[in-house]
Amino acid sequence: MNLAQILFSQGFGTRRECEVLALRGSIRIAGRVVDDPAARIDAEGLVLDVDGESWPVHAKALVMLHKPAGFECSQRPSHHPSVMSLLPAPLRRRGVQPVGRLDTDTTGLLLLTDDGALIHRLTSPKKHVEKVYEVETDEPVTQRQIDALLRGVVLRDDPQPVRAAACVQTEPRALRMTLREGKYHQVKRMLAAAGNGVIGLHRSRFGALELPPDLMPGQWRWLGSAHEVLGPAVR
Repeated sequence: MNLAQILFSQGFGTRRECEVLALRGSIRIAGRVVDDPAARIDAEGLVLDVDGESWPVHAKALVMLHKPAGFECSQRPSHHPSVMSLLPAPLRRRGVQPVGRLDTDTTGLLLLTDDGALIHRLTSPKKHVEKVYEVETDEPVTQRQIDALLRGVVLRDDPQPVRAAACVQTEPRALRMTLREGKYHQVKRMLAAAGNGVIGLHRSRFGALELPPDLMPGQWRWLGSAHEVLGPAVR
């Protein structure tokens, strides 16, 4: 690919804007300015320096975000800002979207990608990709509630019982719950069906990937490949 094509594929603007970006000397590769938009470059493993910012080239983007409360997982938010506003413009331009959704008041690990096949693989119930949630409850957790969540509870608008793949109490009013599906408001509705309520919800793991302790709310980070998420979790 030539330099302008690479820049375009990474979301740095229209084809003409990418040509201008190169012509004005904004691109460095291995410390050297490359100002020819037509320069042929091997994109494999390439790291660009764009106006002083390092940008690893990925054919498909995959990033993790520590979602803070008060943001919607939507391209067109209705009442709160979108999580997309927490990402740099090139990622937004190339069309990354959340892998599943977290409620506005839910925090934690959110994946975003422009790889449609990967989104399907990570969200399909048939793939059994586990998501782990740290749940702060309204009332003290009882063993009866944990047993109900593991056995399966019936939600108001779904006749088929849904159950947690794992559920352990972590504090008197907190538990850690593992799910292998992703229904609307699922954790909150399951706790309600079990006789409790949710006052705080945080996703700590998605597949094999745990939220790093040094990734602060609102921060994002590249993932090297889907294997960091898939691991042994997908069968």
